[in-house]
Amino acid sequence: MTDPTTDGSEAIHVHPTPEAPARRAPVEPVAPPAGRRRTAVISAAAGVLLAVLWSFELVDSVIGDTVADTLLGHDAKGAAISGTAAGLLFAFVSGFAGTFTACNIAMAASVGPMSQAGATGRRHGVRSLLRPVAWLTVGMLAVSATYGALGVLLGERLPQLSTDTVGGMPVRLIQSSVVFGLIGLALTYLGLAALGLLPDVFAARPVARVVVMGALVGGFLVGRPYPLFNKLFHWAVDTGNPGYGALAFALQSLGNILIVAALFAVLILVSRGRFLGWMASPRRAATVTGSLLVALGVFTVVYWDLRVPAIFGVGWFPTMPYN
Repeated sequence: MTDPTTDGSEAIHVHPTPEAPARRAPVEPVAPPAGRRRTAVISAAAGVLLAVLWSFELVDSVIGDTVADTLLGHDAKGAAISGTAAGLLFAFVSGFAGTFTACNIAMAASVGPMSQAGATGRRHGVRSLLRPVAWLTVGMLAVSATYGALGVLLGERLPQLSTDTVGGMPVRLIQSSVVFGLIGLALTYLGLAALGLLPDVFAARPVARVVVMGALVGGFLVGRPYPLFNKLFHWAVDTGNPGYGALAFALQSLGNILIVAALFAVLILVSRGRFLGWMASPRRAATVTGSLLVALGVFTVVYWDLRVPAIFGVGWFPTMPYN
């Protein structure tokens, strides 16, 4: 279509070619709901199976006591804790020895949230290694150190230090069932949220997820019945010093996460950061984080709220010949 000009000539209007739209990075498709639900069901089934197969004699006595005896150079259970330095050393060593106990194994789920937090930056170097571990430690020590100080102040009034029983079940294990049941539910919720099956308040806040995960790991001490920890708790109360209690429980928690922190470091250093780049994929991150949290969260609930009470005649739970 042309329009006449004032001098009788015709001007041709050329329509400018629209600029090509800026290229966008391809968006990775999110797994369909059916796939996410399948992942959740398989992870939950793995948690139940682990609770059935679990041998506390193996992890508490064969592994835990052997490691503690070897590192301390004497019978960790039988020898008295002599002095503050010995008590603090015992705190760290017993925490390390109890890494794989049922009251601590769920901390392995922290690898997923830490990997997500580390993958948020553009460079995957030493900082990507240290930052998630630091945030996990902050959340963990805030709880464990506080409980250590309160534990010394409350002393024998805590069910955790009681020798009483209710219906044949030790009061300290009732506290364990309540505490670990709540922690297990929290881990399961975080896992389902990571998979997109429940609202995720940490969807855009991976660091906050790691801090909360650390707080849950620190909360393990609130219910822990592990004999070596019980011995440490009594020592801390006997000192009458809340500061010693806070420091001892902080060292216990640091011992608890040493292997997981080392594993996280190995994954990053050996892969030269490629592991974090791999975890930068939203779909992979959701699958790894969600499956770990659901599996270990379900294990924690089933083990402490079904299997442990069944040992004392409260309900029933299947057993294996060796456990």
